[in-house]
Amino acid sequence: MRAARNKRKKPHEDERGIALVMVMAAIAILTVMLAEFQDETSAEAASAIAERDALQAEYMARSAVNLSRLLIASEPTIRSAIAPLFAFMKKTPPQLPVWEFSDRILGVFSDEAGGKELATSLGSNDIGGKNLGGLPGGRYEVVIVDEDAKINANLGASNDIAHIRLAKEIMGLIAPPQYNTLFEQRDGSGQFHDRLSTCAAMIDWADTDEGQFNCDLTQNTGGANSGVEDAWYQLLPRPYRRKNAPYDSLAELHMVRGVSDDFWATFVDPEPRNPKKRVLTVWGQGAVNVNTANAQTLLGLVCAGAPTAEICTDLAQAQLFLMGVTMARGITMGAPLFGSTRDFVDTMTGKGMLGPMLASMGMKPVKFQSESEFQKSITIESKMFSIYAVGVKKGYRRETRTSIHAVVDFRNAPTLAAAGGLPTPGSAAAAFPGAGATGATVGGGKTNPDAIAAALTPSTGGQIVYYRLE
Repeated sequence: MRAARNKRKKPHEDERGIALVMVMAAIAILTVMLAEFQDETSAEAASAIAERDALQAEYMARSAVNLSRLLIASEPTIRSAIAPLFAFMKKTPPQLPVWEFSDRILGVFSDEAGGKELATSLGSNDIGGKNLGGLPGGRYEVVIVDEDAKINANLGASNDIAHIRLAKEIMGLIAPPQYNTLFEQRDGSGQFHDRLSTCAAMIDWADTDEGQFNCDLTQNTGGANSGVEDAWYQLLPRPYRRKNAPYDSLAELHMVRGVSDDFWATFVDPEPRNPKKRVLTVWGQGAVNVNTANAQTLLGLVCAGAPTAEICTDLAQAQLFLMGVTMARGITMGAPLFGSTRDFVDTMTGKGMLGPMLASMGMKPVKFQSESEFQKSITIESKMFSIYAVGVKKGYRRETRTSIHAVVDFRNAPTLAAAGGLPTPGSAAAAFPGAGATGATVGGGKTNPDAIAAALTPSTGGQIVYYRLE
């Protein structure tokens, strides 16, 4: 009878077992679905947060660019404030490199740490400002680089006189004997490139003709075309043609014959994380600012005007010059050393205020081939600037960074004093309030006849000629 009862209970036990298996299977399926749903939701949420942080970081960087443009535009106003002091000394005030202190001056608008750093620099505990700083958890980093402190490779796209000037500056930069090894070894493709061929290639890439430039300026034919440009680029494994047009960016120099990685690290961008040490540019106005150029650039300029000077042929003299320039910049804390281009020429020839000081250090005076021509290649005022801005947004266990590189041209920019004030009666701004340079129509669909002209009017913040977002 007991066996019979067990047999009667077995179907019920089987049903409970099947039901248990079905429940466990359902739980397993729901667990998988929940895990997949959670993964998808987390991925979508993380993607949305990343996009949000990237957008906030981008606008932090944009704010840094706009504030930098305002800082550069304010320099003439700051300069005019100290003009009476220079007038007392019967001198003209030089351009003040306010951009060299952009990280401290503009840091107050970035975050609380930037405000404290500025206050410390001013010898105060609090700058007294309110509602400063950016987004919570956000900040920016900004560096302004003076492009007119570099040798402009785009002079090769100008006239014949500019070609010769650029050839002199390139040869002055690469001619010192300490760089002989660089031009005596093969590059990565097993090719040799001497100084003259590399100089000619940099000019021929940007000029508009098909003639090969001659960088040997010691000959009577120096600067003239020495035949038709060769087919060197067409013989490469991946051939391409010379551009025969101005450089669009500095990276384009990588495509030029002879500009190897070693050449780049020596003469173009020695320290990529510090763009202020860059030697070459493609955005400068032409003349090099001797007040802001680094020591290596100044040495190349001097050797362009005096290739046979001992400072260009003697390594000890070159090192003495580089050390002297570095020490002088450190002592003056960024203040301009030269009030005019003539002051720089006098210094290098052993005259003026600084000339005897360099002579006392053991540096021999320089004799330029033509002082008047050399003065045309230098300046003491900059108009082209690169703004390197990085927007930073902190998140949970992560940090989003967005970089912007903008090049701004201030050659035709009006000063803040000239552009300030209310619209004059009868002007376009008074007749069409709110239209300005941003719209061609106003209320009621009425067309602003001066909208296009207003859009083309130079801005006090300069004109952006290059913009790259990363």
